[in-house]
Amino acid sequence: MPIPDDVTGEEIDKDVKQELQSLPKGLAEDVSRNLVMVARLIDEDPEGAYGYSRVALRLASRVAAVREAAGFAAYASQKYSEALAEFRAARRMTGNVDLWPVMADCERGLGRPEKALDMAGAPEVQKLDKAGQVEMRLVAAGARRDMDQLDAAIVTLQSPELASNSVQPWTARLRYAYADALLAAGREGEAREWFAKAVESDKDGSTDASDRLAELDGVEFVDALVEDDGDTDSDSDSDGDVEVVNSEAPEAKSAPESEPEPAEDSIDDDGLDDVDDVDDVDGDEDDLKG
Repeated sequence: MPIPDDVTGEEIDKDVKQELQSLPKGLAEDVSRNLVMVARLIDEDPEGAYGYSRVALRLASRVAAVREAAGFAAYASQKYSEALAEFRAARRMTGNVDLWPVMADCERGLGRPEKALDMAGAPEVQKLDKAGQVEMRLVAAGARRDMDQLDAAIVTLQSPELASNSVQPWTARLRYAYADALLAAGREGEAREWFAKAVESDKDGSTDASDRLAELDGVEFVDALVEDDGDTDSDSDSDGDVEVVNSEAPEAKSAPESEPEPAEDSIDDDGLDDVDDVDDVDGDEDDLKG
C-alpha cells in the first residue's frame, strides 16, 4: 500500500521504536512507516488502517507492538475475532494485562457478554491501572446491557470515580455511559442530569453528550433550504443555514451487531476462572468503548 513521502517512521512512539530495533534497519523503517499510517487513519478510516496493519504484520509478526496495532485496527473495523487473536498474541509476548478490557469488549462484539463479565471479575483486573479499571467497568456495564440487565448496568457504573468532581481522561465517557444506561431504563430526568455532567467534563468532544442533551430538551438541528421565491436565481439557495426545531428524544442506541463466533482453534484459552458477577470487582481498588 502506498505511503505518503512525508511519513518517515520517526513519528512512532519511542517504546515502539525500541521494540523495532530487533529488526534490520531497512525492515524496521518499513514497519514503522506502516504503523504510523495505522495510527493516522484508525479513527477516520478504520479499513485503511487495517490494510496498513496487515502489511506491518506480514513484515514483523513477532513484534508485540505490531500485533497490538493489528489488533486495534481489526477492532476498529469490527473484526472482533481477529482483534482478539492479535491482542492475545501481544499479551503472550509481553505478559502485560493492559489489553484486558479491550479483549473483554471483543467478547461482547462476538456475542459473548457472559465471557466479558467473567473477565471483569478475573484477577487480572486488579493488576490494571485506574484508567484500565474504569475501562473494564464500562465494558462490564455494556455486557449487562447486552443481556438486557439495565438495572445491573446502572449499578455497575456507580463508583467513587463517577461521583467525583475531579475531571480525569475517562470522566466524560463514564458519565456518558451512566446517563445512557439511565435513559435506557426510562429514568429520563436523571439521564438528563448526567448528560449535562458529561458535557461539563468533555472538553475535547470525545462524546456526543451535548447532542444527546439537546435531544432530551426536544431540540434538533437541521439544515434549512431557502426556497426560490421566483425573484432570485435558484443557484442562490443557501446550504449553510441551520434551523432549530422541536423533536422527540430518540430511543437509546442498541448494542452493535456481533460477529459469528470464531472456530475454537482460532482463539486460545486464557484460562479464565468463571465469575458470576462483575460486582466482585472492588470499585475502591483503583476503580474499574464506533
